[in-house]
Amino acid sequence: MGHRLIASGELTEVALKAKEWLDRGDSAPLLIFEDETGNAVDLDFRGTLYEFLDKLEKKRARRAEAEKAAEETKRAGPGRPKLGVVSREVSLLPRHWDWLNSQPGGASVTLRKLVEEAKRNSAGTDRARRSQEAAYKFMSTMAGDFPGFEEASRAFFANDHERFEQLIQPWPEDVREHARRLVAIARRDEKAASAPATP
Repeated sequence: MGHRLIASGELTEVALKAKEWLDRGDSAPLLIFEDETGNAVDLDFRGTLYEFLDKLEKKRARRAEAEKAAEETKRAGPGRPKLGVVSREVSLLPRHWDWLNSQPGGASVTLRKLVEEAKRNSAGTDRARRSQEAAYKFMSTMAGDFPGFEEASRAFFANDHERFEQLIQPWPEDVREHARRLVAIARRDEKAASAPATP
């Protein structure tokens, strides 16, 4: 609420606290962030508490359904998934097509295997990149107009932790502390991604 942290935790808990503050007539701008992505969560706070809870439950149900459908598609196993294959164009040189077509299962099976292997191999790096992006999204939304924001962002991406800490010091306490928390997660994920794999 403004630059003050009023709640943290599961979405329902945070949303109820936010609704309570809004119903009291607090006019400060309200934002709810998803820490995993850094995105602001869009909720419709209009209506009574019961109407609001009903809308929140429906939103959660839609999200759970989408996640379940994605999981079922993933578990479908080899072959074409029931939900359909999206055909896209891939531009390769003739020697690449020759190699792909000579592989067991042909080009499609080989490409899927290569993509899955690349996903497994880059999982740590991808997680580190996502947590960096989440921290930056939060900081740019909440602190984008604060003094030192540009320099703090550069220090964050350059892994200059000392400089980053100095530059965010004048920011409002709750914004500064939450930015620190997200940056710590990004650093942890980056460290894990760069650690040598253990056999």
